[in-house]
Amino acid sequence: MSHATNTTDYEQTADTTTPTFKTGSELLVDALIEENVEYIFGYPGGAVLPLYDTFYDGHGPRHVLYRHEQGATHAAEGYARVSGKPGVVVVTSGPGATNAITGIADAYSDSLPLVVFTGQVASPGIGKDAFQEADILSMTTPITKHNYQVRDVNDIPRIIKEAFHVANSGRKGPVVIDFPKDMGTLTTATPYDSTVHTPGYQVTTTPLSEDVVQLRDALQQAQKPLVLAGAGVNFSQANDLLHTFVTRHNIPVATSLHGLGAIPYDSPLFLGMGGMHGSYASNMALTECDLLINLGSRFDDRLASKPDAFAPNAKIVHVDIDPSEINKIVRTDIGIVADVKEVLEQLLSQDLSLDDHQAWLDEVTDFKTKHPFSYRETDDVAFSKPQRAIEYIGKLTNGDAYVATDVGQHQMWVAQFYPFKTHGQLITSGGLGTMGFGIPAAIGAKFAKPNDTVVVFVGDGGFQMTNQEMALLNEYELDIKIVLINNGTLGMVKQWQDKFFDKRFSHSVFNKQPNFVKMSEAYGVKSFLIDNADNLEKTLDEAFSYKGPALIDVRISPTEPVLPMVPSGKANHEMEGLE
Repeated sequence: MSHATNTTDYEQTADTTTPTFKTGSELLVDALIEENVEYIFGYPGGAVLPLYDTFYDGHGPRHVLYRHEQGATHAAEGYARVSGKPGVVVVTSGPGATNAITGIADAYSDSLPLVVFTGQVASPGIGKDAFQEADILSMTTPITKHNYQVRDVNDIPRIIKEAFHVANSGRKGPVVIDFPKDMGTLTTATPYDSTVHTPGYQVTTTPLSEDVVQLRDALQQAQKPLVLAGAGVNFSQANDLLHTFVTRHNIPVATSLHGLGAIPYDSPLFLGMGGMHGSYASNMALTECDLLINLGSRFDDRLASKPDAFAPNAKIVHVDIDPSEINKIVRTDIGIVADVKEVLEQLLSQDLSLDDHQAWLDEVTDFKTKHPFSYRETDDVAFSKPQRAIEYIGKLTNGDAYVATDVGQHQMWVAQFYPFKTHGQLITSGGLGTMGFGIPAAIGAKFAKPNDTVVVFVGDGGFQMTNQEMALLNEYELDIKIVLINNGTLGMVKQWQDKFFDKRFSHSVFNKQPNFVKMSEAYGVKSFLIDNADNLEKTLDEAFSYKGPALIDVRISPTEPVLPMVPSGKANHEMEGLE
């Protein structure tokens, strides 16, 4: 009797307390669902087969099969740039993981949140040169915010929660989770925990009140204030606040490459991008201002190629969420570690009585009038002007498109001539300068914004690095317009050889090229060829009215340079090639 009662009691208890056991792969997918992940950009292989077997049931985020792991990571970057959410990547061990390194490094340079799951050989084989083993932790330590290797299946929920928190907070960036094969098949009853335990990782977003007072006082004393808007403005989606602030106080604005869109292109206060291929107005304003307020730009060498001579007449205020950036490159008089948005909110809440700066505004307006971005038409109708093509596409899209670029001359022409309006519109590789970025990044952006116009500008060099991702366009019905700026050369390399290496064009000219029109058609993508400048606008009209993905091959002169230009190591006002 006693034995039966005990058995019954035990069974009743077991009915209410028996834990649910899940595999590591199932835990991983559950964690991604908890993080509201929409897409996984990936490529399978032996080490991640247990995980991919879990994907087979269709439970969890949608998986998008890329054609190369580099393409998958760039797609995740494009998705992250546009959505503001972490891009998620899954690749296998060894070459799968090493192929993803370029995208991870690119995301680290440009502060984009990624969570990258790299497959790894089973735990007993780690460190024994097993098939397709690579020490991905050592390789990615310098190019990630943090990385993990799962060694206990019970740690999976905690690690994934921490990874998403670290990737998407503070100065955003990539996090790698190295996932041994056996961790996908081992089981555990460890529940999902939504709390984050990262005592060693703290983020400051709110500025110190005394710092804001110093900034306010500096503004009240300034006669020639200038705002330098960087990626931090776009990341914090503080564009409207910035526009309100500078309009209220008549303060002109220059931007970095990744700051484009921080203020509308058509604002009379917008001077253009500064730096190596920036506008005359921006570079001269940076030289002449007496107060420079840097909001979320890291003073990179393309903007400040000669730091000792950068903004020589100015008191410099640097607002950045990453304390390591303050005083890293350019001396700073007032360093404020905070979110740009919170700083602008505090400034707008204060009663500031500033001069109208009319004389200064007249001066910078004269800069804009004197040397605007411009180009000269030629009589050679075989070649179209890339600047004209980009300008016209800006009109066709009303400046509302999400614009991805590859890297090189076309990237700079887009920065100069596309009329960006707001945050997230420009999707480009700034810090690392990665050729092959454009097409997969545009695809990632389209997944994030399926109902919006997405255009990608590529050169014929970078196009040949990742054009295999065009296979996804029809598979996923992605209406993306690919504008191929085709000069038959590695344009920016050739431009530097022309100017600095006595026109010794060493391996920068393609002697033979594929037929890109036929290549596009092989992928089932409609193609348009513009080899007559007289047909440029008509053909662009036709291409952009076509419903579906399209490649537009625009032939341009192999000698067309990007101007103006600040030679490397020169100060911003030492521009060459001004019209």
